[in-house]
Amino acid sequence: MREILHIQAGQCGNQVGAKFWEIISDEHGLDPCGNYHGDSDLQLERINVYYNEASGGNFVPRAVLVDLEPGVLDTIRASCWGPIYRPDNFIFGISGAGNNWAKGFYTDGAEIVDAVLDVVRKEAETCDCLQGFQLTHSIGGGTGSGLGTLLISKIREEYPDRLLNTFSICPSPKVSDTVVEPYNATLSMHQLIENSDETFCIDNEALYDICFRTLKLRSPTYGDLNHLVSLTMSGVTTCLRFPGQLNADLRKLAVNMVPFPRLHFFMPGFVPLTSRGSEQYRSMTVPELTQQMFDAKNMMAACDPRCGRYLTVAAIFRGRMSMKEVDEQMLNIQTKNSPYFVEWVPNNVKTAVCDIPPRGLKMSATFIGNSTAIQIMFRKLGHRFSIMFRRKAFLHWYTGEGMDEMEFTEAESNLDDLISEYQQYQEASIEECECEEGEEGEEE
Repeated sequence: MREILHIQAGQCGNQVGAKFWEIISDEHGLDPCGNYHGDSDLQLERINVYYNEASGGNFVPRAVLVDLEPGVLDTIRASCWGPIYRPDNFIFGISGAGNNWAKGFYTDGAEIVDAVLDVVRKEAETCDCLQGFQLTHSIGGGTGSGLGTLLISKIREEYPDRLLNTFSICPSPKVSDTVVEPYNATLSMHQLIENSDETFCIDNEALYDICFRTLKLRSPTYGDLNHLVSLTMSGVTTCLRFPGQLNADLRKLAVNMVPFPRLHFFMPGFVPLTSRGSEQYRSMTVPELTQQMFDAKNMMAACDPRCGRYLTVAAIFRGRMSMKEVDEQMLNIQTKNSPYFVEWVPNNVKTAVCDIPPRGLKMSATFIGNSTAIQIMFRKLGHRFSIMFRRKAFLHWYTGEGMDEMEFTEAESNLDDLISEYQQYQEASIEECECEEGEEGEEE
């Protein structure tokens, strides 16, 4: 089977990851001890993608849980889903990274990274055909960003031909936990641009907006936000976990979604999202799902897709529905909104359909968009970074861990390059592409 190895790093990564395993274990009919109590053969058909089968017939998540302090991992171990994880796969330090990227990447993180890689190696060796890795982390803190990106670069060295997929919780100015977020996030982006194959950018500002506006929650907790993220992760990974009418694996997704290797930052979305009181006033139909899916208010990254153009889009529908209707609706959206799709990528909307809906819903859809509008998010980040870096604020915490100021400058210029690449392809037209080809032909 084509297995995926899941790694979760830092407080945010572990909380999101734990919620993800709860939701997919439930979808596969597993109880908190890993025993199967499902009612459909389809639940077990591709369960090996995320789980190993133990000798007692129970299933164990192929997950590695990493943190630089024991607190969150102890909470997960003591929770009702704690017994499902393999105890050897909990790896933690003592002191914590204190929201410092350099601590996670260079000093404290470097001390435990070998222990993590040993566990990763052990898990990878038990796989028949490892498809790739997925990492959940936040890029605003210390462990998720520092140790998370260190792990990515080490895994990239050791498994150069395997896909690396990250679910990165990006910081936003409206919902900020720490003052040095712009530093941590820019340094992490520098690594993600080079080393990851697919990065799903999810940010707290967009999640809070969805909770306030759409779900009408007065005071959303991190639990509500994590639930939204895990629904999206469950949707993105549906095609890997269940046989469907159209199948996508990590590599197919990457090939269809990433037109240029550096532009691999996606905006995810999930539908249907309705507040508890208004469910009875909506019909769950394919046109309704499609309409809501492309709605700017549903994006989990805080940037408006109408400010840019889609390079590529993937839509994953779940539930019993007509393929013909899905294709018609997707074509309809493209035709009506053609200015928002780049015209030099033909057929740039891919659709996958899986028969099994998530728990409690008749049908749902997950959206993955590679839009040039994501540069808005990076611009905000770059702006906050340069305001602080110009004054060298808080820099001694990083240089004290052995970092050089040059690294900050490099990370900033790499982020600027990424923004200008997105801008370049947003403005590119078919005529330009043809002119370039013509010139190349003449040179030959």
